[in-house]
Amino acid sequence: MANTNFDYDLFVIGGGSGGVRAARVAAGEYGAKVALAEDDRYGGTCVIRGCVPKKLMVFASGYANVVDEAKCYGWDLTEGPFDWHGFKTRLNTELDRLEGVYRNLLAGSGVDTYDQRAKLKDAHTVELADGTTKTAKHILVATGGRPIRPDIPNAELGIVSDDIFHLEKLPKSILIIGGGYIASEFACILNGLGVEVTQYYRGAQILRGFDEEARGLVAESMRENGVDLHVGTNILEMSLLADHKDGAMPTQSDAAMGASVQQAQDIHTQSSGANAGQKGPIWVKSTTGGEKVFDMVLFATGRDPASTDMGLEELGVKLGRKGQIEVDEYSQTAVPSVFAIGDVTDRVNLTPVAIREGMAFVQTVFGANPTPVDHDLIASAIFTQPEMGTVGLSEEDARDQEEIEVYSTSFRPMQSAFAEKSDRVLMKLVVSKKNRTVLGCHIVAPNAGEMIQLAGIAVKARLTKEQFDATCAVHPTMSEELVTMRNPTRTA
Repeated sequence: MANTNFDYDLFVIGGGSGGVRAARVAAGEYGAKVALAEDDRYGGTCVIRGCVPKKLMVFASGYANVVDEAKCYGWDLTEGPFDWHGFKTRLNTELDRLEGVYRNLLAGSGVDTYDQRAKLKDAHTVELADGTTKTAKHILVATGGRPIRPDIPNAELGIVSDDIFHLEKLPKSILIIGGGYIASEFACILNGLGVEVTQYYRGAQILRGFDEEARGLVAESMRENGVDLHVGTNILEMSLLADHKDGAMPTQSDAAMGASVQQAQDIHTQSSGANAGQKGPIWVKSTTGGEKVFDMVLFATGRDPASTDMGLEELGVKLGRKGQIEVDEYSQTAVPSVFAIGDVTDRVNLTPVAIREGMAFVQTVFGANPTPVDHDLIASAIFTQPEMGTVGLSEEDARDQEEIEVYSTSFRPMQSAFAEKSDRVLMKLVVSKKNRTVLGCHIVAPNAGEMIQLAGIAVKARLTKEQFDATCAVHPTMSEELVTMRNPTRTA
């Protein structure tokens, strides 16, 4: 299939999940001559510094309350401190293994790989960091995104989500700035690992864009579990405590400081990320006037597409306000030979979506089967504690479109009730009053991500409430409530 006018049929820039899938399928299943360039580790954000290590940290943090709960079930377990070094060693071993899997998949499919940065020189030419150039009939940009810091003085003192996995030791206290899923997930993770966590979010409620009832329960649960969550609050100033007022302690009481005097004087040297070489603790002033001291500050205030200095605009590829590559429904840019998938396009920034976009690209370009990307009714999970699983429309979005019925129940699940814990779960269906289609499903519960994957099939198939009701319940389970709620909680 190789075109002799070019070095390759396809050159992929970016070795994340989407780029690797597109490269190996184009080469392995369609016989295309393919190359891929990656200037960091193979596997990208998800495998190396996102979904996978984060989920393993979620698992680790979930053991914090096992000892107390186990006692209620007749077990006598010994509680001990969390071993960050031991966990991190195993984590890095697992990430090395997964990166090896990605490299082997590419090699097994016959994809040439270049471990260096690449940029576009013209519509069919890629220039590598060593100065060499490669030509390709098609170029696919799959460079993902990068975490950003706010534009405030001394923002470099804080770390970003990429840095969490490289810390030599956990801080005693941390301030997390942001209210999205990354900020909220890490607030729960670090809280579970024994860190004193404070979270600032400038909006009225965390997890903006998700169902109001569901995110309200998550926020309530986070506070009950020990996260000091402040909404309507943002960071105003920050500096090293040693540099603040000639090193003087702010005048607030120790309780209001977010760290005791002893903790505040316990200087920690961070060894990774933007904090490398910097010494804490860090003094912070909030927009509400409070002043606190933390061992560490984490900015989880968003991510921007990784599209800078790639020669895109010079070539005629259109970029959006955030730097996202603008593409059509087939992931094609304004330059016909250049395509883009994944977070760099800022459509739906989820790993499975990037993979599906990569598959649709390959089917369109190499399979003679034009395949638009389907971004409708994508299920997702937020790995807070408890987790949130969601698919379809929130109650708020649905009622803006049509008349709806809401079926919702919140209760203490059997496992928690027996252990005399106050944890509550939520099961919720949003239903069209006109045609009875289930427009949205929202779950807040342990393992909600597992549940929503299955519920997502039913919502994607546009099943009706009556079809849910006709499904026999699995008892005793939390999720049986999804098929046993007979009367609407409210209509709108």
